[in-house]
Amino acid sequence: MSRTPLLLLLVLAMLSSPVAWAADKSCAIVLMHGKWGNPRFVAGFGEALSDLCEYESLEMPWSQRRNYDADYTEALAEIARQVTRFREQGFQRVIVAGHSFGANAAIAYMANHGDADGVMAIGPGHTPEIFYERGRTRESVDQARAMVNEGKGEETSGFHDINQDREQKIRMRARIYLSYFDPDGIGNMGRSADGFYKAVPFAWIIGTSDRLSRGGPQYAHARAPEHPKSAYLEVAADHVSVLDAPGRQAAREWLLSLDAN
Repeated sequence: MSRTPLLLLLVLAMLSSPVAWAADKSCAIVLMHGKWGNPRFVAGFGEALSDLCEYESLEMPWSQRRNYDADYTEALAEIARQVTRFREQGFQRVIVAGHSFGANAAIAYMANHGDADGVMAIGPGHTPEIFYERGRTRESVDQARAMVNEGKGEETSGFHDINQDREQKIRMRARIYLSYFDPDGIGNMGRSADGFYKAVPFAWIIGTSDRLSRGGPQYAHARAPEHPKSAYLEVAADHVSVLDAPGRQAAREWLLSLDAN
């Protein structure tokens, strides 16, 4: 083979490599779905932003298929691995984002790993402190805590789970249930916002018909370290439709603002 065709092949290979391809885009998004869902639930949202940022939608432990097969700390480690993959591909800005429980995880990630460059919480959900305070998960949380304290954290039982107005009992290990539903644990979004490792752009995109909108920015968003590019964005939507056009437009405008002077 002549030297010229070989050189051409090498150049084409470099252009098709993840690092060279990543150079065409300034950011990447690690995107997480909500409770009992799967990556398809947020794929449309990610695609709507894909001209601005590459994205990867992860299947998290709270998906319908996985059924809480890993605890919250392990879930955050899964996010960390994708953040690392994006860094290795050459992306300079990596944003952690999610819908509902996925938004909770994005916020928790910034408090427990802290190496992302921004957080986008879309229709944030899963409020273990509210569930417990109102008695909806109190019995299950107390049972799981007692089992963990007795050294029975690996034993399974039926524990109460809540997804908006839907409720069901799910069998899982006690320590896993407690990791997600401890009112003072990782799932408490206010505590996580308080604990951000550093100030980063933090977008909270919520529908005006979403019940959590009643808490306003004081519930969690305002508790994060101040950053000039952070934004609390209300759109005409409910908890699910925030993933549609109004939420997508708000997300696009926020992403574009990150590079504005």
